[in-house]
This record gives sequence, C-alpha cells and structure tokens, in this order.
Amino acid sequence: MSGFLILVNREHPLSAPPPASALVPALPDRPDVLLLRPAADALRRLLQALDAGTRIVPVSGWRSRAEQESLWASSLRENGPAFTQTYVARPGCSEHETGLAIDLGENVSELDFIRPSFPDTGICGTFRARAAEFGFILRYPKGKEAVTGIGWEPWHFRYVGVPFAREIADRDLTLEEYLL
Repeated sequence: MSGFLILVNREHPLSAPPPASALVPALPDRPDVLLLRPAADALRRLLQALDAGTRIVPVSGWRSRAEQESLWASSLRENGPAFTQTYVARPGCSEHETGLAIDLGENVSELDFIRPSFPDTGICGTFRARAAEFGFILRYPKGKEAVTGIGWEPWHFRYVGVPFAREIADRDLTLEEYLL
C-alpha cells in the first residue's frame, strides 16, 4: 500500500492488505475495531475536539479478506443481490481492507452493522462538517453513487490526510474524481 490516497473499488482492487502489526484500536475502549495508526490517531483527535464522548461509536474498521467474504455472503443471503451490490463492497474491493476506512454510528441501542444511523444533525452532523480538518472524507456521498459504484453511506469515512481531505471536501469531490 502506498500512502493514504490509495483508491480501492470494483475497478481498483486492493493489491495487498496492511501488515497486522500496523493496525491499532480505533479507540481505546473498542479493541475490536482496528485502523492504521494515523487514521486511529486522527479519529481520536476529531472525537475529542467535538467532545463527542460516547455519542459516536466506531462500528467497523479494518476487515480481513475472510471477514469481507463472510459479510458479502451473509448480505446476499439476508438482503439479496441488489442491496448487497449497493451497500457492500466485494471482497478485495473494500476500503475496509486498507485500514483507512471507518464506519461510525450514532450510539443507539440497536446498531445496524451494515447501515448504522449517522444523521445529518447533532453531533453526527458536526463530525461530518469537521471531518476534513482531521484528514477524513465522507467516502460515499449522496448524489455520487454513479461515480463511486456504492450507495450513499453517511456513516462511512475514509482517512486520506488533512491536505487532501480539505481539497476533496472544498471541491465537493469523491476520491475517484480526485484521483482519476
């Protein structure tokens, strides 16, 4: 993997996952949700800056290829192909396999693993508005489904680093539009 601007999607599969030794817990109280250290550090700083406490929780970070295969297969069984192709990346084509993507949810009693609640208002809206200051972009924005190949995911953020995130956000681009 070379840098934070790696593009992973159906047309650009991940060539190699990060070494397991490079992954750390996204937050100290969530040792099961892993990210690469720069992304985890930036997420912690952002949540601290917002005084988010436990109102926003990490739902899913790094996934192994085997986990992505299992998620894909179970979504096909439970939700069918149309839903799965819209909201679940194929194994090898998932940003979660990079260690740079995080799904976040509003801390509610019933968290949906595939589509967690992350409204445009309150602390979640503030997170979205300030994400670029800390190096994150909303990876799958509304209205850009034809560009990304994935449905709108208001909960899915991708770490690209501060200067790139600011430029992508300021220009209202997707990662595909920025890199291709």
